[in-house]
Amino acid sequence: MPSAAERTRTLVQGTCSAVLLIPGATAPLLDQLAPDARAVGPDGEVLLLYPADSPAVRAATHAQDDELPAVLELTDVAPVAVPNRVRGRAWASGWLTVLPGVAAEPGHTMLRLEVGDLYVDDLWGADPVDPEEFARAVPDPLRHHETELLQHLAAAHDDQMLALTALLGERAGTGPSAVRGVVPLALDRFGLRVRCRDADRRTFDARFDFPEPVRDVHGLRRAMHALFEAAAQED
Repeated sequence: MPSAAERTRTLVQGTCSAVLLIPGATAPLLDQLAPDARAVGPDGEVLLLYPADSPAVRAATHAQDDELPAVLELTDVAPVAVPNRVRGRAWASGWLTVLPGVAAEPGHTMLRLEVGDLYVDDLWGADPVDPEEFARAVPDPLRHHETELLQHLAAAHDDQMLALTALLGERAGTGPSAVRGVVPLALDRFGLRVRCRDADRRTFDARFDFPEPVRDVHGLRRAMHALFEAAAQED
């Protein structure tokens, strides 16, 4: 399974939504607190790109040499229709400064969040994250493809998704209590997580691990094919 540091790094460098919370800084629209781009520097610092006239840039510029506390809050929402769509949240708190000498897009300013504390609460569990482990962690290689892949599985492979219940054993239920629907919920290099629904609309999650971690989309196709074949053999 991915470590807490890897999961947090994936959220920071992925496509989920993010807002920067700065004490005393307000914005008429929450979007003004969302960075246009974000990345992680070599020492684990989080780099955030904002319009030069944004509330975040004004606050960091006004603080100058003072330490300006800030929290980057990330919210991960499933890209498919399932009950309880929030898959996880992460928080990176630290000190915000304007990053000098960095070429940014025209009309934009790069901010640097020196991370002091990190915490992730997701489908794997709730864990604090050591900043040094975060700096060394590698984000999941499927993070930029996950939305498209999950939506494709949900739209074009509904029968095969339901067939995966053959691998659940007693958890799949029988008769009136049998699982009636299976929706792909999350995908990473280690495996696929689905959300199952029975006739009474009760839900539970199931996880199917790949034989070995995949490195890219090509490896994922092979792993998913093997998973569907295994389910067909059990059926």
